[in-house]
Amino acid sequence: LMLTAAIIAMLAANSPLAGLYSELLDTTVAVQVGALTISKPLLLWINDGLMAVFFFLIGLEIKREIMEGELSSVSHIVLPSVGALGGMVIPATIYIWMNWGDAVALDGWAIPVATDIAFALALLSVFGSRVPTALKVFLLTLAIFDDLAAIVIIALFYSADLSLGALLIGAIALIVAVIMNKTGVTRTSSYILLGVVLWIAVLKSGVHATLAGVLIAFCIPMRDKQGNSPLRELENDLHSPVAFVILPAFAFANAGLSLAGMSIEDVFHPVTLGVVSGLFIGKALGILGFVGIAVGLRLVRLPKNVNWIQLLGVAFACGIGFTMSLFIAGLAFEHGSDDYYSGDRLGILLGSTLSALAAYALLHFSLPKSARSD
Repeated sequence: LMLTAAIIAMLAANSPLAGLYSELLDTTVAVQVGALTISKPLLLWINDGLMAVFFFLIGLEIKREIMEGELSSVSHIVLPSVGALGGMVIPATIYIWMNWGDAVALDGWAIPVATDIAFALALLSVFGSRVPTALKVFLLTLAIFDDLAAIVIIALFYSADLSLGALLIGAIALIVAVIMNKTGVTRTSSYILLGVVLWIAVLKSGVHATLAGVLIAFCIPMRDKQGNSPLRELENDLHSPVAFVILPAFAFANAGLSLAGMSIEDVFHPVTLGVVSGLFIGKALGILGFVGIAVGLRLVRLPKNVNWIQLLGVAFACGIGFTMSLFIAGLAFEHGSDDYYSGDRLGILLGSTLSALAAYALLHFSLPKSARSD
């Protein structure tokens, strides 16, 4: 669905419908309650509003993994955490090296750091039960670390013009949510109402509004007194709307790159090359290189039934940046030149496509030809 939405956006942006596509995304949508007014183009309602729900789901998944999943055991997280570190440091370094001296372009350094967990896992699922369980766990855990890093990066590097009053209101809402968690309140609707207040406060504060989704997600109780999991129930309820509505809507709104007037020079622009190289080369080189060093130093070891070619295939799959890369690109050049944003979108599409093709080829030839039991 995301791929289809992205293709439709590309077709719309490069057809007689281009004007209509642009006008649709620029349509102003306003909500007013008394003196409080939120007025934004439809594009920003998608990126700031709907994507807050996506980040809320990410927050729920991360908390579940920390409390009861793959991140609850230190032995399970060392290998993917090393790979995730390499998969962030090397792509960012490559991008910075290629754009050194251009202060505006350097704002996009975090774009090739991201991994689109949905696309990466979808590619791996093509091979079904041929994929060793340990390889799936490695990819999933590494992608979770990438998501955590992206959240921290957005909070630290893509916030501006802070409003202390709005931050204070947001802090109060968050403190109330924490107190509710500690006192045993398990009704999720109460947390969602507080989440709306937190989202508005964060939106008005200058910090990116999607972070409100992550913060309120961490407050959702993992278990109630009967042993039921409000967090898991909420996570299950959100999976379908996020997968079938929010992510395709985001792809449609952000992937519509107009190719009018573009030339081969645009492909070789430092911004475009920095993103392509970061995603396609930097991700694979960083993940495999850091894991290789850690294995060589005997700090970690490869899981059973996983070889280096399969690991390289997964490393290339992590170079599919798409959703998170597009999201960070929008933040990086939100107030800058549209030329940079167009170059980044072109780089994201090319880098993600090349990474997906390389990952598929390597996994196709390195995985066992039939299902195996782990």
